[in-house]
Amino acid sequence: MFAVAAAGILVAMAMAMARALLGPTVFDRVLALNTVGTKTVILLAVIGFLTGRPDWVDLSLVYALINFIGTIAVLKFFEYGDLGRQRPGSREGNR
Repeated sequence: MFAVAAAGILVAMAMAMARALLGPTVFDRVLALNTVGTKTVILLAVIGFLTGRPDWVDLSLVYALINFIGTIAVLKFFEYGDLGRQRPGSREGNR
């Protein structure tokens, strides 16, 4: 049963990767890569249950946090062109 779930997740990852390669805008591509990262988290958890090693869930949680922070950083870079610049009109820019 888990093997079928793992195969389905791999198919979904392939479709998301196709969207990442063919996406019309940068934001579509980033969203598709975030989806691939999310599917990777699920796949790690399923593989952990397949092999009888539930400690893989911890690895998947760490990967989920890295995926979230990386997505936010990439989106900020594409919006502002720099990771250190503040948003116009923010409180810290008025000092």
